[in-house]
Amino acid sequence: MQLVHKNSWQKNSSLAIIKSFLLWSFTLTVCLLVVGFPVGVLVVTFGILSTLILQFVFPASAVLLVTASLLAINVLVVVIAAAALTLKGIHPQEVSWLRWLHGKADLANTPVYASCPLTCDLNSLVTH
Repeated sequence: MQLVHKNSWQKNSSLAIIKSFLLWSFTLTVCLLVVGFPVGVLVVTFGILSTLILQFVFPASAVLLVTASLLAINVLVVVIAAAALTLKGIHPQEVSWLRWLHGKADLANTPVYASCPLTCDLNSLVTH
């Protein structure tokens, strides 16, 4: 009986770790694509210059080599960062700036419209 209970707990724990790793991978990929756009421009510039330099050494496969290496570096950075965050025990639910990931909106800032000073007191004038 004890062995079955232990396996169930271990299975749930491994599922939680896999879920956390996949959530971190998705989140870091989105952040890399959206926030890292200026860095992406620098990486593309570096890739173009590397391709031009390597074209003299490897005329047939310089573009393929540089493209594959840049893609592999990006994937490795995301996977290593997601693994590090998962192994540290930091779950995406604990991070305050990831509320958009869980659908929880920050209701601290209520929208104020420009017409509100004109129309907000209109109800109080009508009732008087």
